[in-house]
Amino acid sequence: MAKKKFDSEGEEATEIRTEISYDSSIFKKKIRSKVSPLSLSEKTKMREKLQSLPRNSAPTRLHRRCFLTGRPRANYRHFGLFGHVLREMVYECLLPGATRSSW
Repeated sequence: MAKKKFDSEGEEATEIRTEISYDSSIFKKKIRSKVSPLSLSEKTKMREKLQSLPRNSAPTRLHRRCFLTGRPRANYRHFGLFGHVLREMVYECLLPGATRSSW
């Protein structure tokens, strides 16, 4: 039986997250803008909109997970795999260019 790719949130959630992070960056730029300064009331309205965004929409809160198992720790960025899975795939010669260490 083949393993399926782990998808904890789905494509819809990632699309929504990118839209919200885009909105938050726009709000921040407008608040900090020195070219067209906002009045104090406009800045407070912008900050309220910024605070009303969901907390988990921030791109820094994303957590890298293993592509196959979904494990959140011990991931190799280059492969997107958890260490144990990576080692098994190298032993089975499924990753081109990766070699087993032997001494």
